[in-house]
Amino acid sequence: MYLELAPAITALRSRPDEFEFSHDTLHHLPSRHRFRFEGEDDVRIEALCDCSLLRAKPEQAKVFREAYREWHASYWRPLQINREFASHFEAPPLWRRAAIWLLQRLIALPTAKAETAKTAAGWQPAD
Repeated sequence: MYLELAPAITALRSRPDEFEFSHDTLHHLPSRHRFRFEGEDDVRIEALCDCSLLRAKPEQAKVFREAYREWHASYWRPLQINREFASHFEAPPLWRRAAIWLLQRLIALPTAKAETAKTAAGWQPAD
């Protein structure tokens, strides 16, 4: 007996937003199933249910792996690039903004002291 992968292949192709990839594992978020590719024609299914008891047919595992490659190239990689790009324009956390503000004040401090000294010297009576 083999596990029928057709529903997972269809979901990957038609609902790519239901999947994520991390730690060398493809995750189907709604079902919480995980797929780990162990070769060109082998995929390990990790699940909290009995789905993990059966292995996939090698022919279907190949089709699933190809669907994964298409998903990764056309959906996941562009999503990751866009997330990274957006992160470059996010406001830094409050602690970092405070540190930047403090650093700017510390850098400006010697200039302020020097200007104060010049101004104070101009107001002193001459000998």
